[in-house]
Amino acid sequence: MKTLVITGGSSGIGLATAMLFSDKGWRVFELSRHGESHDGITHLDCDVVQPESVRQAVAEVLRQVDGIDVLISNAGYGISGAVEFTAPEDAKRQMDVNFFGAVHAVQAVLPAMRAQRGGRILFTSSVAAVLPVPYQAFYSASKAAINAMALALANEVRAFGIRVGYLMPGDVATGFTAARDKSDKGATVYQNETKAIAAMERDEQNGMRPEQMAAMFYKMATRPNPSPYYVGGLTYKVFCLLNRLLPTRFVNWVEGIMY
Repeated sequence: MKTLVITGGSSGIGLATAMLFSDKGWRVFELSRHGESHDGITHLDCDVVQPESVRQAVAEVLRQVDGIDVLISNAGYGISGAVEFTAPEDAKRQMDVNFFGAVHAVQAVLPAMRAQRGGRILFTSSVAAVLPVPYQAFYSASKAAINAMALALANEVRAFGIRVGYLMPGDVATGFTAARDKSDKGATVYQNETKAIAAMERDEQNGMRPEQMAAMFYKMATRPNPSPYYVGGLTYKVFCLLNRLLPTRFVNWVEGIMY
């Protein structure tokens, strides 16, 4: 029986992924602040912002099983608002959860994966990492940082038989939208801010199902030779391809028009 450790697995993409792996016969450990054990999924209390909390949770996993086959670093949340009016502490919190939370998870599992000479480390990124969204600058930046770290990490751990990859979902209909911390402090100055955020959230709520992303994570975890990254959704694959082929100035202008 293989073992999955997933952070942020109590809802949305994380929960759908945990349930799919469990259904496939994996031993699943879900690490979050508010989850609960059910349906073959073992919940462990964990705050990814606190390195010691993550280390203790991973140590408990290794007390119960011999090794960790796959880590999916999925914990995250979003903030929105104009860069000019975003409080520094809010921007820092965004990076602490989305980026440094992933760092803490990686650092906690790597000793065990190196010792067993194998494993996979996967991250939930976002299309916003390569197509940054207006009024979601810090969320976009946190996911771009994930992509950069994942590619660098892949070269660092390849000699130990460890593979690294990330999934960039497009719009997915989950509770993530309602949980976003929205700031309207700059709305009187940036008069399209409210309209842009509303359009973005409407796209999310009409987006893909989290089960679709779960299926992609399962492929990434089980394929013999997976790609370094995958894009969730055909439409978003086209967007990302055009982003690579067309001038950055033009792509960014088009995205500005969209929002």
